Amino acid sequence: MKRIILTGGGTAGHVTPNIALIPALKSAGYDIQYIGSYDGMERKLIEDLNIPYHGISSGKLRRYFDVKNFSDPFKVVKGYFEAKNLIKELKPDVIFSKGGFVTVPVVLAAKKRKVPTIIHESDMTPGLANRICIPSATKVCANFPETLNNLPEGKAVLTGSPIRKELFSGNKLKGLDFCGFSQNKPTILIVGGSLGSAVVNEAVRKILDTLLKQFQVIHLCGKDKVDESLVGKKGYVQYEYIKEELSDLLACADIVISRAGANAICELLALKKPNILIPLSAAQSRGDQILNAASFKKQGFSYVLPEEELTEDTLLKAVNKVYENRTAYTSKMSESNLNDAVASIVTLIESLAKGKR
Repeated sequence: MKRIILTGGGTAGHVTPNIALIPALKSAGYDIQYIGSYDGMERKLIEDLNIPYHGISSGKLRRYFDVKNFSDPFKVVKGYFEAKNLIKELKPDVIFSKGGFVTVPVVLAAKKRKVPTIIHESDMTPGLANRICIPSATKVCANFPETLNNLPEGKAVLTGSPIRKELFSGNKLKGLDFCGFSQNKPTILIVGGSLGSAVVNEAVRKILDTLLKQFQVIHLCGKDKVDESLVGKKGYVQYEYIKEELSDLLACADIVISRAGANAICELLALKKPNILIPLSAAQSRGDQILNAASFKKQGFSYVLPEEELTEDTLLKAVNKVYENRTAYTSKMSESNLNDAVASIVTLIESLAKGKR
């Protein structure tokens, strides 16, 4: 039987594209194994799908001073040997890596074991983990056309980002019923990323009473970020994290306020949801979300509100403008040429796997 190892972790953005590939890989006859960190968030997400999960040691590579910078390289080295042993034991035909620091030892070990490896880069420019892995990869999939300029010629393939098929099967009425909402009022969905965003949460809650005069609000606020004082407030619901019901919540949303992680915004594009993007600031990141958001703004898909400019007034202005012009945003997104990223990537996987066999 054909076998593939999927790897990626740390945030939902490094796991959900792998999850999107799983049904197609099963249909293509693959036995699927997953390598992640010992206790990363990816473990539960993958084990819930009954995919065999193998934990390895993982260390973070930081761009700033931290005492863990002295110990984490040893964790990476340990993870490398663990990954090397797992690859020898599992004998995969191919490995697909979605990124995150746990993938570094896996991709390096795959090269040592001579197993073809595909990396997927969602952002405009490769992150640190992927930059380390690219020399060891066989192919590198890109989400944005601009990214091809930052990748080695001959390795780069433009595929787009895999979108989970279940997101397209959302039911608006189910979503409204789940939240206890009415059909007679438009709905805003706020998504602060899988770990939540304190900045976005605070900004939304400051204008909540004003928003509720015109809208119903669904707030995915992140782990441990529920505001207990707002529980039960009419027209407002908050959840740490949503899994099965996400497609229904997206279906009932008239506009979405989101961070600008590549996977998240590609899902909004695929679903044609008018949106406000609040990219993570350059002070807190390498600036990838700013570049992602700029690309979507240029194409007319999104209204971009830089975090540095986020105030009560600017957020209200953005909400009103996007809602008033929602048809124009939807029209622009409808004009985009979306690739079937799942099909493109599975085809690439098949070609490399055949070469290995």
